[in-house]
Amino acid sequence: MQITEAQLLAEMQHHVGQANGVHADELVRRITGQLVNTDMHTRRVRFLIKELRKQGSHICGTPTDGYFMAATPEELQRTVAFLEERAMTTLMQLSRMKNIALPELLGQLRLPT
Repeated sequence: MQITEAQLLAEMQHHVGQANGVHADELVRRITGQLVNTDMHTRRVRFLIKELRKQGSHICGTPTDGYFMAATPEELQRTVAFLEERAMTTLMQLSRMKNIALPELLGQLRLPT
């Protein structure tokens, strides 16, 4: 069974607000009705969440809270801050591995010295 965006969004309507967060493996169980979860389905759910976020869906979440639809602007902002921090950490690792400054990694113009 291939989990769809529509199925995921329908299930997420039952998880509004941080207090109602649900982890990916539980989302798979609720959508498929299967008691046994597979990594493939969990990866699919995470992929769909990324795609839905790219489309503007306010799917929030952290490893601790699980995934949930934002009930307030503050919940959305906390998730945005979490994702920004995670992205910056990754970019900083890349800049150090390549031994270049972060602005250079991001393609920003340098002023002549």
